[in-house]
Amino acid sequence: MAEESSSGGVSRAGLIGISLGVLAAGAAAGVAIERLTVGRAMRRRAREELDAAAAFGSLRGTATTVPAADGTELYVEVDEAPPGAGPTVVFCHGYCLNQDGWHFQRAALRGALRTVFWDQRSHGRSERSRSYLAGEAASIDGLGADLKAVLDAVVPEGPIVLVGHSMGGMTVMALADRHPELFGPGGRVAGVALVGTLAGDWDAVPLGLPAVGAKVVKRVAPGVIRALGRQVQLVEATRRWGSDLAAVFYRRFSFGGKDVDPAVVRFAEQLLDATPIDVVAEFYPTFSAHDKRAALAALEGLPVLVLAGTKDLLTPPEYSEAIAAALPGARLVLVEGAGHLVMLERPGTVDRELAGLLERAAERAGTGPLPDALRERAQQPAED
Repeated sequence: MAEESSSGGVSRAGLIGISLGVLAAGAAAGVAIERLTVGRAMRRRAREELDAAAAFGSLRGTATTVPAADGTELYVEVDEAPPGAGPTVVFCHGYCLNQDGWHFQRAALRGALRTVFWDQRSHGRSERSRSYLAGEAASIDGLGADLKAVLDAVVPEGPIVLVGHSMGGMTVMALADRHPELFGPGGRVAGVALVGTLAGDWDAVPLGLPAVGAKVVKRVAPGVIRALGRQVQLVEATRRWGSDLAAVFYRRFSFGGKDVDPAVVRFAEQLLDATPIDVVAEFYPTFSAHDKRAALAALEGLPVLVLAGTKDLLTPPEYSEAIAAALPGARLVLVEGAGHLVMLERPGTVDRELAGLLERAAERAGTGPLPDALRERAQQPAED
């Protein structure tokens, strides 16, 4: 199961990061009221049962820590595989999540390829950002530098495939911006997957709201989040009602369909709940400043997978279409009916597409054929 961040802080913070738009605009209020007034005890018992039964997030590898440029200790786990099995696959998670969000993909690749999972600074088991605590603003460029430190420490040689979801995809773009030599001819990056992410223009994302409401939210959100980040105790005091209200928004902004396994939904809640409110405040401003459209040129000629759900409200599919348009050779996959956490909602589809990308990357890198199980997965229809 997902653990509370090593940086401490307040649970329920994901409510702020993933649902601020709807909170500010008052959307989905009817759904929230229904959840708050019906069957609270029953829902609590159901959560307890799911927590006891589900094994999501339980996969562990060889753990290590990698110091970032400012000394922040980044938590990393490596799943080893037989030598020469193919490229090493490095997974970068999104905002308010941690490495356990890749549970299904980790299970699919376990033992077949060497895989690396890490918690971005201030998230999961990584240390709270030392530079931020010293007064320096967080940045996507800083996350790209962190990824480079992880690669240097645990993947010092051999071909690499980078997989990034949401903020993790932005991290990959920042690495490409700072170190295009890793991606070009003769570079070590043999393939890239950008899942539910965007290359810029975050402030234009409507968050599923009418245009006027979206503009209001984008204008007030940074100030509201900064204020909440300074009121940790106040946010903690809302926990008695926050779990039910948070579940409404988690569901709306995480998943596109209504038939998601309740245990998966609960797992997503746990991941989001583990992010303290002050960490939410730390990273939210970085999205407005993020513009790596020019950096996409470094990925030209590489096997690239661009994948998103058609009902993703946080990084809508047209942003993935824009990335694919900038990379004519990329494979664009829009998963019908899926939301932002597409890797949890439609793991069969994501696993199949990743296997196909890894085949193309292995061919480019000249590492030889992938294990039979992976090659077969790339050819099979998704079973979601």
